[in-house]
Amino acid sequence: MRATGKGLAALAACAALAVCGCHSNRIDATVENRTGHAISLLEVDYPSASFGSDALAADAKFPYRFKVRDSGPVKVQYTEAPGNLVRQATGPTLHEGQQGLLEIVLLPGGKVEFNPQLTQGH
Repeated sequence: MRATGKGLAALAACAALAVCGCHSNRIDATVENRTGHAISLLEVDYPSASFGSDALAADAKFPYRFKVRDSGPVKVQYTEAPGNLVRQATGPTLHEGQQGLLEIVLLPGGKVEFNPQLTQGH
């Protein structure tokens, strides 16, 4: 079988992508519930979108991967079962093209710890 010019060009393009290690810039986020009890209505807002869960058990983790398409702060909101308190917190500002890890730890008393390990992608 003989390779055509188009076939060779496609093969060369695939090889170039594999060599340069091109990938999509994404953030791997984890929300960890260390409040001591289950929470409900978890929502994490980030520039241009959001994610969440109806419920998150005590000591449970909720992983989510997303791509930042704008710039702005991360915001977290959830409801604590005792007294149905709505808790809110604002975290670091994200920028389009960032990649890496973002850990969000929900602590007792409505405190939230943000642990970003982010770099600007290329």
